[in-house]
Amino acid sequence: MLGQTGHAALRLMSLFLLLWQRVMSIEVPQDPKIQQDLKQPPTIIKQSVKDYIVDPRDNIAIECEAKGNPVPTFEWRRNGKFFNIGKDPRVTMRKRSGTLEISFRSGGRPEDYEGQYQCIASNDFGKALSNKILLRVSKAPLWPKEVLEPVTVTEGSSLVLPCNPPPGLPPPSTFWMDSSMTPIAQDKRVSMGLNGDLYFSNVLVRDAQTDYSCNARFLFTHTIQQKNPFTLKVHTKEPYNDTSHNTTDGGRKAVESTPSFLSPSGSESSKMVLRDEQLLLECIAAGLPTPTIKWFKKGGELAERKVRFENYNKTLKILRVSEEDAGEYVCMANNHLGSIRHSIFVQVKAAPYWLDEPTNLVLAPDESDRLVCRANGNPKPNIQWLVNGEPIETAPLNPNRQVLGDTILFHSVQIGSSAVYQCNASNQHGYLLANAFISVLDMSPRMLGPNNQLIKVTENKQIFLDCPFFGSPLPVLRWFKNGQGSGLDGGQYRVYINGSLEIKRARKEDEGIYTCVATSIMGTAENQVRLEVKEPTRIIRAPMDQSAVRGSAVRFECVVNSSQPTSVTWTKDDRPLYLGWRLKKDETSLTIPNVNEGDKGTYTCTVRSEIDQDSASAHLTVLEEASPNHSVSSALPAGRPDPPTDLDLSDPTARSVRLTWIPGNEHRSPVTEFHVQFEEDRWEPGKWQNLSVYPGDLNSVILQLAPFVRYQFRVIARNSVGLSEPSQPSPRYTTSGAPPDAIPRDLRGWGSKKDNMNITWEPLRDLERNGPHLHYCVWWRRKDSGEDWNNVTTYQSKHLVHPTGTYVPYEIKIQARNEFGHGPVSNVVIGYSGEDEPTDTPTNLQVSEVTNTTAVIHWTPVHMSSVQGEFKEYRLYYWRESSQLPGLAVSKEKKTRGFYTTVAEPSGLLADLVPYSNYKMFMVVANNHFESPPSNTVEFSTKEGVPGALRFFRINRRSLDTIHLEWDKPQEPNGVLIAYLLKYQTVNGSRLGHLHGETFLPNVTEFTLRLPNPTSRYNFMLAALTKLGTGVVYSEESPHFSNEAYINQVDIATQGWFIGLMCAIALIILILLIVCFIKRSRGGKYPVRDKKDLPLDSVDQKDPDGSFDYHSDEDNKPLQGSQTSLDANAKESDDSLVDYGEGGNGQFNEDGSFIGQYTVKKDKDETEGNESSEATSPVNAIYSLA
Repeated sequence: MLGQTGHAALRLMSLFLLLWQRVMSIEVPQDPKIQQDLKQPPTIIKQSVKDYIVDPRDNIAIECEAKGNPVPTFEWRRNGKFFNIGKDPRVTMRKRSGTLEISFRSGGRPEDYEGQYQCIASNDFGKALSNKILLRVSKAPLWPKEVLEPVTVTEGSSLVLPCNPPPGLPPPSTFWMDSSMTPIAQDKRVSMGLNGDLYFSNVLVRDAQTDYSCNARFLFTHTIQQKNPFTLKVHTKEPYNDTSHNTTDGGRKAVESTPSFLSPSGSESSKMVLRDEQLLLECIAAGLPTPTIKWFKKGGELAERKVRFENYNKTLKILRVSEEDAGEYVCMANNHLGSIRHSIFVQVKAAPYWLDEPTNLVLAPDESDRLVCRANGNPKPNIQWLVNGEPIETAPLNPNRQVLGDTILFHSVQIGSSAVYQCNASNQHGYLLANAFISVLDMSPRMLGPNNQLIKVTENKQIFLDCPFFGSPLPVLRWFKNGQGSGLDGGQYRVYINGSLEIKRARKEDEGIYTCVATSIMGTAENQVRLEVKEPTRIIRAPMDQSAVRGSAVRFECVVNSSQPTSVTWTKDDRPLYLGWRLKKDETSLTIPNVNEGDKGTYTCTVRSEIDQDSASAHLTVLEEASPNHSVSSALPAGRPDPPTDLDLSDPTARSVRLTWIPGNEHRSPVTEFHVQFEEDRWEPGKWQNLSVYPGDLNSVILQLAPFVRYQFRVIARNSVGLSEPSQPSPRYTTSGAPPDAIPRDLRGWGSKKDNMNITWEPLRDLERNGPHLHYCVWWRRKDSGEDWNNVTTYQSKHLVHPTGTYVPYEIKIQARNEFGHGPVSNVVIGYSGEDEPTDTPTNLQVSEVTNTTAVIHWTPVHMSSVQGEFKEYRLYYWRESSQLPGLAVSKEKKTRGFYTTVAEPSGLLADLVPYSNYKMFMVVANNHFESPPSNTVEFSTKEGVPGALRFFRINRRSLDTIHLEWDKPQEPNGVLIAYLLKYQTVNGSRLGHLHGETFLPNVTEFTLRLPNPTSRYNFMLAALTKLGTGVVYSEESPHFSNEAYINQVDIATQGWFIGLMCAIALIILILLIVCFIKRSRGGKYPVRDKKDLPLDSVDQKDPDGSFDYHSDEDNKPLQGSQTSLDANAKESDDSLVDYGEGGNGQFNEDGSFIGQYTVKKDKDETEGNESSEATSPVNAIYSLA
């Protein structure tokens, strides 16, 4: 039970939930009638990237598009000042758009328009701002003229050839080539560094050449500039010490050297990189032999999933850097002479990134809500609020607005408070700008569905009557039936928040006109739905299974009872039944006259109405014809037919021949078909293949054959029992040759590499060759190029075209040829050369409309030409980074979701998210083989949801009148737990008692319940709660207890007489034990039979009469020794122990102890009287007690 403090906390939480429900913003439906009248501030929907580099040869377009009602107007700022577009004839603005277009057809320099631009979209309700777009013109400066002196080095020495490309915008990519435009071969010894320089770990004689040239490729201008070439001269000398290294030039040796670093210099260096950017670390070493580079990270391991090694292990690459990648990286260069290390200290900073991006709010008058703008970065970003583009500190005061750091609270908003708020999060590495408007909307209730809709339903079915509506403030919806009574809710009716009315089981009396009425302070709107409840469609006389003799008629009935129009269809074996001229169908039956073997099967009658259907099936079995006289043969079972005989060939032509045969005995079942097979001895000798199937009433057919084949044929008969044995083969028949008739199938072109195309096809089958020396002629050319056809002749089934461009379409056709001529030419097919990694990546990845399990994503698409292959999809990688609940461990497994879209403004829905979690995601564009580099990483958080199931719920009964309950918090709380709700009731068969309830604070996980009725069973239902509601209910029934036995046991065990009785029994047993020990200690002589000499212990004393004397100083030893010897002899002797008894009547006790062997030596009468008596044997007494 909760105390007063717990109840007070719950009351406070309930008040918070009530306030939260009140401040939830209105979700405006996308209904055109609503959107047309909806007045909203502007929203930026498209803009250019922040760092916008343009080609100087093209006109400039700076994008800015926005939506709103009224339609927004646009203006621009340049370098923080108003940009007067009307004064510059080169600058125009697109109609109904804010996009700036700067044209240079009439002259002008693009460099004159460099600067920072910002777009402002305005209407009567506010102003929205674009990002500050830095416009820069791409530059490709010329390489400075210089005279390069020849470079002379000694063989085995290290060398660096500097590149120093001219600084371009963006920076150029560099590569090294010789005068024949052949790339300089790079390997472990020779490679290009990140700065473009060419490094030689050691120089060999073969490196001497006069044309080492560095080239710079400028992306925007698509130009390549070449530096003056270096001339490299290599001097050789003959060393006479032992530290030398063999070269490849005639066995000369060069002086070996220990490793030293060419780049970077010194023993340590540092590097700063921004989060989500690419980290490149480089170590290039000199030495002979060429050193090997290895990488380490101090205090951690290099994650294989993130780290890549390039340039022969000289470059360490991490594509998407995160904070965990900071630290000290060590590269080690070593050869057999020694090793050297260099430490690189990596710092990871971060430009601002969103934790909680502000979203638009639509509120009704007097409602309250808040805007939240949370961002993170390194260093921590500064948050600045603006309203309609002005700093909020200098904007007009609004008494209904309160700024609290990264949150703005709105209280009781009023008409006229609509505005666009901007949140700017910035640090020294960048900024984020987000627009979010507050729209105060008052709209009278409106109905969005069709008017006076008619709904039909069958009896006892569930039905939903829909009534979509909208208004601001959100109206209250009520349902009425036939315009009378109070609102419908409860019982078999249930009203949902979206306006739908559920009728759990429709009955005839539920028919009528249902009216939904939406009411708010702005007015009232209503709509009507007419419900008709129909009797279900039923087949009252279904078809029955039948057996029919061949040639007779069959009739299947299908009589229907329905209160609505119906249609009847028939199927056979689950396939549509073709009636043809023979089968007859009417409204109530299907008639099959003149039944044959093909009519057997399962027939199904399906009756469909407008709202439901019914079906029934029956099976038809076809019997053989009845014989008029009951002869012996008619009683015999049918058998397989005999094989056909006397195969004969006649009427030969170039591609056909007539085959005739005599049918064999049918064995009381008519032959239904003949199977003709063939065998040829050129391609697959000895293999029989199916040629044709003919009806059973034919015995002479014309066979259609292929050219250039040596045939022989055989025939197999079939009846209802099965197949006959094959007939004897016919004589051989050879057809003459001919040009190919077939076209090679599956002709296609595809690339295995980015610069080739494989043309493949399926070769003709053996029987399609039509002659010897089959080969293929293949043609190809670039699609739409107008070029002449390239062609090749080959005996293979493929041809490789090389070199090609990347993903270039080609027209391809093919023709088969043999010794007799050419076959037909195929249709032209389109093939493509190989794919390459896409060059562009999706940008501006954003998230909107985040709920507890879904999020809508938006991104800027790539140009299809940059995909460099067949566009497959935009592939989203997303993973659950953490829970918003501290300390809750989550799985960070990456998941993917593909979106196939080519629209200009793509978006998609990401579903099945875990509530109250922090997610990360990025996007790539994919072709069939490659993915582009990843887009910007977006972080978002799902909203709170209802809890999942509890980890466990246990019920223990600790006493007769109490039950102890234990549970654990949910595996997925999906939000901040505010309480646990326990409900319980008595269970007596199918009857349930009154429902009781208890509420617990979230830190309580156990509860002891005192039962008013100890003999009753209880059903417990427990669930966790968040502010959004109740989670998954865990239901458990208390285990069954035998209460009466429990009570009896307690009553007996607590009675005094029972305790006294137990004590008396214990005392008697103790006295008996003492008496037995006393009698045993007085001793006696026990006779031993001399039937077998048993080994005796050296300490035993033997009397002359063969008895053992137990009158020793140690009275207790005989008893112990007796037991020991019995056990030992029982294990070691193979003789029966009966031999040692009295007259063969030796006895064993229940524990296996032997009695009657040893007895006290007395008079005969006394011995007979007490022989084998367990009562007089102290040994037996002790054994029995034991």
